[in-house]
Amino acid sequence: MKKHLPAVLFLLAAALLWWLSLSPRRHQVPVAEGEKVRVVVSGYVPYTLVKQLAGDQAEVAMLLPANAEPHSFEPTPGSLVTVRNADVFVYVSDQIEPWAKDVLSSAGEKTAVVQAAQYAAPSDDPHVWMDFDNTQKIARAIVFALVQKDPSNRALYESNLKAFEQEISELDQAYKKGLASCQSRQVVHVGHFAFGNLTKNYDLSLSALAGSSHDGENSVKRLTELIKFIKENQIQAIFTEETLSPRLSAAVAEETGAKVLPLYTVEHVSKDDFDRGVTYGELMRRNLESLQRGLGCPA
Repeated sequence: MKKHLPAVLFLLAAALLWWLSLSPRRHQVPVAEGEKVRVVVSGYVPYTLVKQLAGDQAEVAMLLPANAEPHSFEPTPGSLVTVRNADVFVYVSDQIEPWAKDVLSSAGEKTAVVQAAQYAAPSDDPHVWMDFDNTQKIARAIVFALVQKDPSNRALYESNLKAFEQEISELDQAYKKGLASCQSRQVVHVGHFAFGNLTKNYDLSLSALAGSSHDGENSVKRLTELIKFIKENQIQAIFTEETLSPRLSAAVAEETGAKVLPLYTVEHVSKDDFDRGVTYGELMRRNLESLQRGLGCPA
């Protein structure tokens, strides 16, 4: 055993150095007194959370244009520079944002990185923020990063987090109550598979036209199957995303007689909503209202 001791110690030391190189401690260099935390986010999900949790204490820059598709976005050289100069970079995941790995390679030594999906429960649906428990965990991770960079405003960040958690808890209760007794539990979404976590948590069945992104074309076969499903199950309402072209959902509605209602993925929003700074909670309340109308739930 003694003759192997130097080799064992060497391996332990190497492992320690490797761990330290990955440890967030090397990113915990705080901002100068009186300066705002520079936060760069991938898209609207982390954008709205950071804005609500940091308030006026952070300068928040979003890489993804307001109405752009997050799955196929390509960062510009300017995006890489922005991330390099950031104190904190927040994104969802490599699956939702496959371009994030290119951005991360340019992150500065002092840039703290928060990958939201790391704090979420395992799921087949990568849209992790559609689960309220996940969203609260992601919010806590963001606040942790903010506090490390700006400890003087810790009380503010933690107060904002407490208010956010209260809002999300009340929203969860509203979903449980509002979707408990509906005439239908079939959510037919003429869009991509973005609401799996949401429907699963409230005992709803989801049928979506596309997969987890908009990259693939909607096949005629799948569209025909969906129309047949709507007719056979006498579905009264179908759902679509506000930022998608209305042509496809209008065609399905004309074929089936179902009315069309919006659902909001949060990952991209209209320019009007972006300019108004619409919050995650507001978008999810809109979703609840649409689901109640479409599924015939009592008010």
